[in-house]
Formats: sequence, C-alpha cells, structure tokens
Amino acid sequence: MSYLETLETVASEVVASHADAVDAEARFPAESLEALGKAGLLGLVSASEVGGLGLGPAAAVRVIERLAQECGSTAMVTTMHYAGTTVVEQHGSEEVRRDLASGARLTTLAFSEAGSRSHFWAPTSTATASGAGVVLDAKKSWVTSATRATDYVWSSKPSVGSEASTLWLVSAKSEGLSTPVPFNGLGLRGNDSRPVRAIGVKVPLERRLGGEGEGFGIMMGTVLPAFNLMIAAGSLGLMSGGLKRTLAHVTSARYEHLGTTLADLPTIRAYVARMQIKTDMVRALLYDAAEAVEAGREDAMLRVLESKAAAGETAGEVLELGMRVCGGQAFRRDVGVERVFRDAKAAGVMAPTTDQLYDFIGKAICGQDLF
Repeated sequence: MSYLETLETVASEVVASHADAVDAEARFPAESLEALGKAGLLGLVSASEVGGLGLGPAAAVRVIERLAQECGSTAMVTTMHYAGTTVVEQHGSEEVRRDLASGARLTTLAFSEAGSRSHFWAPTSTATASGAGVVLDAKKSWVTSATRATDYVWSSKPSVGSEASTLWLVSAKSEGLSTPVPFNGLGLRGNDSRPVRAIGVKVPLERRLGGEGEGFGIMMGTVLPAFNLMIAAGSLGLMSGGLKRTLAHVTSARYEHLGTTLADLPTIRAYVARMQIKTDMVRALLYDAAEAVEAGREDAMLRVLESKAAAGETAGEVLELGMRVCGGQAFRRDVGVERVFRDAKAAGVMAPTTDQLYDFIGKAICGQDLF
C-alpha cells in the first residue's frame, strides 16, 4: 500500500471522526497522532536507513493538505513534527532519529519568543556554558504540542561568541521547564500551543543540533522551506475542506416552496466557482514550490515564500466566501464551514507572518538581501 493510500485511510476513518470533538473540547488529537504513528506516517520525512519513509517536501505537502481537509489541529501538530524532524535528521543522534521514524517520539519547534516576537530567527533566550553542557533560560511564547511532544527543537543565543543562534534538542521532561497557560484559542484549538518557560534547564552538549552559532543557517536553509511549504499545505487543505463542505450544503439545502436548491442560483454558483479557482491557483503554486525545492531550482526560495503568503491570505478569502454562501447556516457547527474558517486565520500570523513575507518577497524580486 502506498503512503497516499495509507494516509487516506487514516484521514477518512480516524482524523475525520475526531475532528469536531478536538475543536469543540480544545483537546489534543491523540487518536489521530496515534493512528499516524502506527501507519508509519510520522516517519514520512525520516530517512529509510532509520526506519522512515525517506520522502521529501512534496510528500509532506500532500500529507498535511489531506489532514487539514479534516482537522486543522492534526495538520498543525504533524507540520511541527515534520519540521523538527528535518533538523534532527541532519544533526541528531541515530537513536533519536529512529525513535522519530517509528513514532515513539513526537517533536516540535520552540523558536518563537516573547522578546523577539515573530522574528523567530533572533532568539533572546540564553545558553550558559556549564560543565559538559549548557543551562537554558527562556520565555518561549508559543510551542505547538507543548505538553504532548517528547522533544523540542530549541533556539537560543550561542553560549560563546556573537553569532545569531544555536539549536538544541531539549527533552520536554527536563527539570526547569513549565507550560503555565493552557491554549484556548479561536482556531486550531487542539494543537496544544502554549508558552514554555525555561529556568535553569540543563542540556548536555551532545544534544546540540549543528555547531555553535549555526542555528540561523539551519533555520533558513532547513526549517524555513519545510515549515513554509507545510503551513501553506495546511491552508490549502482548509480551503479544500471548506469548499467540500460548502458544496455539500448548497447542493442539498432547498427552497421547498420553489423546489430548487441553493446551487440553482447563478450567484451561488459564481461564488463557489471563485472558491474553486482560488483553491486551484494556490495548489498550483504550492506544488510548483515543492517541486522547486526538491529539484534545487534557483527560484525555490522565492516560490516557498510566495506559497505561504498566497495560501494564508487566499484561505481567508475562500472560507469567507464559504461563510457567505452558506449564510446563517454557516454558523452551525454541523455544517462544518465555521471550523475551517476559524482554523485558517492562524497561518497569516505564524512567523514569518504574511506581512513579513510580502517584504521578503519584495526584497527578493528587487535584488535586495532579505536580512
């Protein structure tokens, strides 16, 4: 069975069946993550030599898109796991890599901080040399899967020198870590995203990911492309899911006295046509961006930046149309449009934000340095 066939089974039979409860109760999608792990899909981007599927960005995009059609929170948690895994694959130990490939570990990124806000590449947290390791102190503002991940891919200032940052693999059970505020948000309500505080957290030197001061390069060269593509895929999946639910409503909701459906109205058909076109435009750009990354094309980074900006903004437009088309019924949970409408709001404010991306894209096409 191909990974896509396996994915379809998990998405349709497990993820879809728990999505409404995950949102309504703001609870972690544990059943979905367990099913993904058992199916080998948490090891999608892990190398085959450690038991993973050894697949690249295009496959990750397909997985995240399909998950997001059913549950934005599951897609978000999986996105962060894949993003963290890409770093560990390049710089982590074989033991941890094997555990990630098998689903025995769940990882996530711990980059965003209260002090640098959406400028995730500039941590203000510190790493102080201590014996055969470092002591970390930080106020991380948002960490997805904060209480469910086994490990954080963690950024800090270097312990020596003035380079931008250093990355660490930090056990979520480390003494000195706390997650004081539970997540109760507008959308992505099951992604367990919380602030994480580190006070005197001891990390051995062998848990450093890459060299001292090499964090910025890893963030830009490894994490940014993968993260942007998958966040865009999540937005695309939410659009697709919203369109599917909108079509189900307009083709079944009837004017009993006229014997017609909403879909018999030209204005309704025009709106859903716009939803379809916008969704297809984003899909074309995103899949081209993933292909550009895998092929090492010169325009790969530009396409990556464009895909997240376009997907995040267009998802809002598409799902607002869905709410408009479904009218008052759209506010009912059972129609399903309002859930993806809320979930789609998150992508634009996830670093790099849409406004930052427009600046980056503008600099790139004007021949200027991004930083």
